Amino acid sequence: MNLTPELAKIKDKIEGYAREYGLDFFPVIFEVLDWKELNEVASFGGFPNRYPHWRFGMEYEDLSKRYAWGLSKIYEMVINNDPCYAYLLYANSVVDQKLVMAHVYAHCDFFKNNIYFAHTNRKMMDEMGNHRTRIMNYINSYGQDLVEEFIDACLSIDSLIDCHAPVIKRVRDRDETTSAAPEEARVVKKLRTGKAYMDKFINPPNFMKEQAQHLIEQHKLEKKFPESPERDIVGFCMDHAQLEKWQRDILSMMREEAYYFLPQGQTKIMNEGWAVFFHSKIMTTRALKDSELIDYADHHSGTVAPYPGRLNPYKLGYELFKDIQDRWNRGRFGKEYDECENMVEKAKWDKKLGLGLKKIFEVRKLYSDITFIDEFLTPEFCKDHKMFTFAYNPSADQYEIASREFKKIKEKLLFQLTNFGHPIIEVQDGNYKNRGELLLKHKHDGVDLRHDYAKETLKSLYKVWGRPVNIETLVEDVPKVLSFDGEEFKEFRP
Repeated sequence: MNLTPELAKIKDKIEGYAREYGLDFFPVIFEVLDWKELNEVASFGGFPNRYPHWRFGMEYEDLSKRYAWGLSKIYEMVINNDPCYAYLLYANSVVDQKLVMAHVYAHCDFFKNNIYFAHTNRKMMDEMGNHRTRIMNYINSYGQDLVEEFIDACLSIDSLIDCHAPVIKRVRDRDETTSAAPEEARVVKKLRTGKAYMDKFINPPNFMKEQAQHLIEQHKLEKKFPESPERDIVGFCMDHAQLEKWQRDILSMMREEAYYFLPQGQTKIMNEGWAVFFHSKIMTTRALKDSELIDYADHHSGTVAPYPGRLNPYKLGYELFKDIQDRWNRGRFGKEYDECENMVEKAKWDKKLGLGLKKIFEVRKLYSDITFIDEFLTPEFCKDHKMFTFAYNPSADQYEIASREFKKIKEKLLFQLTNFGHPIIEVQDGNYKNRGELLLKHKHDGVDLRHDYAKETLKSLYKVWGRPVNIETLVEDVPKVLSFDGEEFKEFRP
């Protein structure tokens, strides 16, 4: 920790305020970096000890140019770890450092207590260092080009995991799934003999045993593989693809990192909303000096300002937490409130229950973005915040408001959040056409796959699976199979 004496005192005060408000977090280690160092750490996803790869350099160039041109600025970064690591920008003013520290402590509380982070590795900083060491050993043994090409393929498919795998056991253990063939498959039909003593000559025991074993092997070939569709495509490839030992190890590392970062995507709105909620509370009630008010208001308003053309997770999460606190403080929930048809009475409704703070801590613990929006987004909230859906109008050649209807707003939000807006794809058959090919199936939700994305994904999967890869989908409501055999793409009816 390289804090100045002034920042160390501020850190101790902010930590005390956070604990007074009930936040519970791992120890936090703050590091002060200049903008180049902070961009470098950010390009590695917050882990400066990560393995080398060209995409991190590309990310660094993008962040550096955005900062130099005044398009964006990273105020802080915080890592889900025990202890948590947080990075502060050296050029920040004192009021910004206060705001950032309060923001960080709320994030750390969320990491520690939200159920979706419960499965994550709390020593991921060390694990990332281990990954780097192993990958560097493979680079020294097999060459950088070969290893980097395989990492490229792994990173191209690292979103093809089961986002519910940490909490739902979809597939039985391997020793359970490797079941024996049914009894009838092991029974070999004997040739009929007129005399019992002739049976051992007409149906020799050794031959019958060999035939029974042959039937068992044939049954295994014909048996569906996997027995039920599997969402974790990366995990399926890790278990069953024809990979060398080093390739399987690299794929397992990429999969481990994908599952580590998964809950951050699942709770982006809640996590940022929670952090803004408490940095606002801490700053406005305890930490802020009169002379710092204008600067704080300027930077806070920039954080929660609406983004042009897209959703601001800081804004939506913050406002929803405030709304939940207000509703539970005033008793605006439950059967009695929902069945009240007098709009004037509902507007003045106040049971003075004071349950708001307790409720938002409960929500912080148990919900993800999808359940958060589904449970607590209300028609009144959408109306108060003037929410709407928009769509492109070809005749006017511009985007226009499509609907202000609550149902459509909620559906649109949930659709964007489900599987992060990515198509849902499953492994259907690991031995397609009995040729060792991989067959995937796209669960069509009304939106066709983008062919350019699908082709590039099939290319990457081919590099991992080592055999032709196919995906079954709908193209303009017509069933089609897209296939790649390592040389050319094909499209045919199933």
